[in-house]
Amino acid sequence: MIFPWCSFLTFPFLQVPALEHENKIIGESLDIIKYVDSHFEGPALLPDDPAKKEFAEELISYSDTFVKGVFTSFKGDAVKEAGAAFDYLETALHKFDDGPFFLGQKFSLVDIVYAPFLERHQIFFQDVWSYDIRSGRPKIAAFMEEMNKIGAYTQTKCDPKLLVEAYKRMFLVNPYCPNVGLSSLEEGRLRVLTLWLYFASLQAQK
Repeated sequence: MIFPWCSFLTFPFLQVPALEHENKIIGESLDIIKYVDSHFEGPALLPDDPAKKEFAEELISYSDTFVKGVFTSFKGDAVKEAGAAFDYLETALHKFDDGPFFLGQKFSLVDIVYAPFLERHQIFFQDVWSYDIRSGRPKIAAFMEEMNKIGAYTQTKCDPKLLVEAYKRMFLVNPYCPNVGLSSLEEGRLRVLTLWLYFASLQAQK
């Protein structure tokens, strides 16, 4: 087993993923990632540098706004309405310019938060609206390229055709379904799986 100390199960109110460790259940993907980062050995996912740590928390807090904003745009002029959200991340990637990640040279929790969203939005926008979210956003393009060099991350990537079909059913076919909540759960599960495989990859390299 990759993580003999944990199991994934259903959190109260049918929320997934959830982590059980030492008789404690942690729900919500970001809380799980932070818990793993602080309770187990491995490369730290948050920096010691105060400025970078503060910026990391700012970006993590913004993630819900980003997710809801982009998903909501699917009901209108998606390219125009979601543009501001992608521009925000493009600007954020310029803050620490010493590397391709959100905090510069080092892979961090912020990258885990946003990588699955950017990957899936790129696939969906390209297929449905023939729009490349990387166009005019070189930092996002470089970030996505760098993420695709991480083997543990690429193992979590979904089949593009299945993704487009699923998103069309959730967002474009039935406008009355509570799609933002469903997709947030799906993305949350992917975040934790990305972290899981990332640590597994590091252990395998030892």
